[in-house]
Amino acid sequence: MTPAARLQAVIDLLTEIDETPRPADAVMSAYFRNRRYIGSKDRTAVAQMAYAILRRHARLGWWIERGGYERATPRARVLAYMLLEESRNAGVVLEMFSGGKFAPARLTDDELAMVRELESHTMDHPDMPETVRVECPDWAEAPMRASLGDRFAVEMEKLLEAAPLDLRINPLKANQQSAIKALAKAQITAETTRWSPLGLRVKGRPPLGSVDAFKDGLVEIQDEGSQLVALAVAPKPGHQVVDFCAGAGGKTLAVAALMKNKGRVVACDVLEKRLKRAAERFRRAGLHNIEAHPLTSERDPWVKRHKRKFDRVLVDAPCSGTGTWRRNPDARWRQLGPGLEQLLPLQANILDSAARLVKPGGRLVYATCSMLHDENEAQVEAFLQTHHDFVVKPVAEVWAEEEAGAPPTEGPYLRLTPARHDTDGFFAAVLERRVEESVSEDSVPEVGLEQGEVDPVELGKAIDA
Repeated sequence: MTPAARLQAVIDLLTEIDETPRPADAVMSAYFRNRRYIGSKDRTAVAQMAYAILRRHARLGWWIERGGYERATPRARVLAYMLLEESRNAGVVLEMFSGGKFAPARLTDDELAMVRELESHTMDHPDMPETVRVECPDWAEAPMRASLGDRFAVEMEKLLEAAPLDLRINPLKANQQSAIKALAKAQITAETTRWSPLGLRVKGRPPLGSVDAFKDGLVEIQDEGSQLVALAVAPKPGHQVVDFCAGAGGKTLAVAALMKNKGRVVACDVLEKRLKRAAERFRRAGLHNIEAHPLTSERDPWVKRHKRKFDRVLVDAPCSGTGTWRRNPDARWRQLGPGLEQLLPLQANILDSAARLVKPGGRLVYATCSMLHDENEAQVEAFLQTHHDFVVKPVAEVWAEEEAGAPPTEGPYLRLTPARHDTDGFFAAVLERRVEESVSEDSVPEVGLEQGEVDPVELGKAIDA
């Protein structure tokens, strides 16, 4: 592809992302799958530019408005990006937007005026509001400031960067050093992660799908923070474990591997298709201690039938996903699922129901990929007020039991942030059920839907839509 053709492809791709109610990565995959004539180098260049523009959505929009252009269309964003980030001059822009074969159409008079206005500027400007500079959407500003305090700016700036590529070794098939050697055979450079004893951080963005170490199940793609959440579950060989919101099965895999293929892991989700997709990952990893069980809702009768049967229950709750904005920059601006006001009661309902599965002396681990207090500490505090038979197990005690060294965070909970830990933003609380229960769960009525409430099953489906 010519440079001009690549630009048109970026414009086309951004248009599809804007018009398709699916995450940007899924739209990109479909876009390139339907255009197999685009070579690998061109795919990489187009995807990189598209993601760079998505990461600068608010700043580009601010400049486009300042430049007098009416709307931040994909064309306008590409133009502004070339001028402000790539420092292209107006002459180069005019040459690229030539209207020739495969090239973008010629500039309109309004576009030309914007180009001339922005040509002498860079992305930063002293008049730019802080929320624009750090790409914080209006809905998230207040809760993010409340959660991050004086670290708001530094954490938000870190969220602007692209996330690194992390792998988790499969301890049934490899250790960190043997996995590094296996990857090196495919000219992939990796090093051990800072916090996770099972993690590797890969240099660059190599295509892993064709690599033997990946195909043979030696490694799985998983952010280091997600690995630490699985470690917080602290499962033992022979345990009975439930991953209550298993999704694509990333944490299920990690938990099952930590159990050395012994015991039983039940992967649950309200979306059966996600569990079916996860089954291939389970087979590739050589794990046979996992069984999938779709749920009709978080209060499926299966839960009641298995009350107090499990040693560990992981609730990786649906959430705002604010901790994943490095890898999902479009999620800041497009609400593809329920909003925060709907997620909070859903999280509470899921946590309340999943708690029934925990046996006396067992543990309930509540986790999110959110950085918001309302979805994290506040949910745990509210749960403990109504479930007096559960107590917090400090993360330091879990790490000591697992002989995992110093915990990555202070305080009772696992709270990971991109700026402090260079992981996605994650939260996890370990809640242990007392052996001598002071409250009989049989005396607690089932929580139903009040008039006007939203069915949490429908919310769960909306999250994966």
